Amino acid sequence: MLRLHRLSPHSLLPSLHLLRLSLLVLLTGAVVATVGNEGFCSVPASVYASSSRSLYGKVTNPTLSPIHLQDLPGFTRSVYKRDHAVITPESQVFSPLPDWVDTLGAYLISPAMGAHFTMYLAKMQEDSTSGSPPKDVERFLFVLEGSILLSNNSGTIYELPVDSYAYIPANVEHSFKCKISATLVIFERRYVSIEDQYPEQIIGSTDKQPLLETPGEVFELRKLLPTSAPYDFNIHIMDFQPGEYLNVKEVHYNQHGLLLLEGQGIYRLGDSWYPVQAGDTIWMAPFVPQWYAALGKTRSRYLLYKDVNRNPL
Repeated sequence: MLRLHRLSPHSLLPSLHLLRLSLLVLLTGAVVATVGNEGFCSVPASVYASSSRSLYGKVTNPTLSPIHLQDLPGFTRSVYKRDHAVITPESQVFSPLPDWVDTLGAYLISPAMGAHFTMYLAKMQEDSTSGSPPKDVERFLFVLEGSILLSNNSGTIYELPVDSYAYIPANVEHSFKCKISATLVIFERRYVSIEDQYPEQIIGSTDKQPLLETPGEVFELRKLLPTSAPYDFNIHIMDFQPGEYLNVKEVHYNQHGLLLLEGQGIYRLGDSWYPVQAGDTIWMAPFVPQWYAALGKTRSRYLLYKDVNRNPL
């Protein structure tokens, strides 16, 4: 026969005490994780605890990463596969950039994973200066936070605030400095030359670029570099309103390097589906199936590298 036992209030006291103690331990651990010492390659706790109000503040301060996830050993959303990779902020590793002064960099895409270009973040400190790319390597930089001063071999100096960019052809002397601090995303690749075709230095900003036609698609598109033959890659800025998505499920020979600047959504890469948010980086190898849909309540914007104008042979 089943007997039902009546629990007295006194019998519940040890369990309630244990529950309160467990909650106290969890809260204390969260505080310790927030104020603990930063390791050389660690992401500062303040990155997750606060949000910048700058245009692309969620790239450098990803507020959508809950602070309690720092207490899960081994947790990361980053994925690396043969034909694609998703590199998320909690797994970025910063170290001094060679030939740069007072600058930490995190390489997110490189030939080691199968790409023919590099993509990296550069965090410039007060009075820092850039190094030069290797011989025959072209460079594109986009300012995510702060501002820099770019100078070239002609002696001209350009001030580049957030949302500004510059393309520097291979073997063109240049440098950029930072008075206070700045964060840049930089693309570099070995230039594929064509006879009698020579690219020129480009300085610009996203808001000065016109919206282009996108037949059959609903997203907004801006191209930051000329589409003419001297340029062997381009950088696109693509905007999606919540609920919008790519119509074409793309499979093509071009490689991509992507940085999500604003918003969140779902990215299909091969047979996998990834929730992504501002601050995430994606590498797409040739011919990997790819598709994106914007979710949430705000606009999605991403910056996209694409090789162009060259025969794949």
